[in-house]
Amino acid sequence: MSFINYATREIQLKIVYYGCGLSGKTTNLQVIHEMIADEAKGDLTSLATSQDRTLFFDFMPLVAEAIKGFQTRFQMYTVPGQVMYNMTRRLVLRGVDGIVFVADCQWDKMGENVESFDNLLENLKLQGDTLDNLPYVLQYNKRDLPSIAPPNYLDFLLNNRGTRRPTVNAIASKGVGVFETLNLIAQLVLNSFIRKHSGGAREQETRKEMVLM
Repeated sequence: MSFINYATREIQLKIVYYGCGLSGKTTNLQVIHEMIADEAKGDLTSLATSQDRTLFFDFMPLVAEAIKGFQTRFQMYTVPGQVMYNMTRRLVLRGVDGIVFVADCQWDKMGENVESFDNLLENLKLQGDTLDNLPYVLQYNKRDLPSIAPPNYLDFLLNNRGTRRPTVNAIASKGVGVFETLNLIAQLVLNSFIRKHSGGAREQETRKEMVLM
């Protein structure tokens, strides 16, 4: 849920990177945090468990006038990939404004991808939400590895909920597709916020303005 601070003229929006263990969620945030200018970002913080971790930080977009008169601050989170930390996943999802689902493209990870996606749907349902009402992007990661599924098969498994959602082919470890994914989800989240608060009058303008990298 977006938060508007009228005192500081700031809008806070929350983006969560979701997916199975070792799919590349952490790598995405590390690359983003490394590339964004120091003055525009907070510290990259890790909440470690015995086998997994949750990372988060916030940053101001390079274009700050996407919503006139306000600065926009994005709060970026990953969830733990391990199923045993599902309660932490639920806590991280609270108040989410947009989701990036990071899928591991290796054939032997297809079952884990589907399980994680179903888990996302279930956790959203438990908080009274649904993926159909949220902006989200699918990132098909690890495209440089051998024995990977083609994008159309990943679409068959994960991108089959009526209206097709944006997808990005990525090699997060090399920075490929990382900022393309971020730009897509940031635009979708901003446009969703604008539609809810001003009837969508500035949606097209926002698409042109919101360039993060």
